[in-house]
Amino acid sequence: MKSTPIKNWVRIALIVCGISLIAVQYFPMWSISLDAPQYPEGLILLIYANKIGGNVDIINGLNHYIGMKTLHTEDFFEFTILPYIIWFFTAAFIITGILKSRKILYSLFILFVSFGIIAMYDFWRWEYNYGHNLDPNAAIIVPGMAYQPPLIGFKQLLNFGAYSFPDVGGWIFVGAGAICLICVIYEYRISKNSKIK
Repeated sequence: MKSTPIKNWVRIALIVCGISLIAVQYFPMWSISLDAPQYPEGLILLIYANKIGGNVDIINGLNHYIGMKTLHTEDFFEFTILPYIIWFFTAAFIITGILKSRKILYSLFILFVSFGIIAMYDFWRWEYNYGHNLDPNAAIIVPGMAYQPPLIGFKQLLNFGAYSFPDVGGWIFVGAGAICLICVIYEYRISKNSKIK
């Protein structure tokens, strides 16, 4: 028996999610802000799909004193592949909405969640390496001190308060995943009820 196509509102929601993911290419996905008495206006590191932005030069200057590696876009291979991954999911959401297939919807959700988990682990690994692999000849050395920013939330790093949260692009990504989850739950319940009947 041929499977019932997904509902029209689900199709529209998926297509809208796909279109919204285009914005992720242009807005920062994540931000790490630093607050300290000597910087009352704060410093911010913005992570885009293809580059690092914000107060990079100032943060690199501070990192030099504590022995952290300086940050440069070209040092991260992720920035070369992430835009293509986002374009893939942009197309995948739209195509899933057009094809109306429940199985493709389930597969899309699994892929999307898997990518999110891998991306967050990669981000944590990046933060860990930069916060722990310090130059032993740095000007400022605090025994036992590491400078890994929080994956998400707040952490005190010497006299700096570090806040790490999704930015506009990241929230769009999270929103697309949440809407996809709602669509999956709705369609799964419909499928389950149909089989019972």
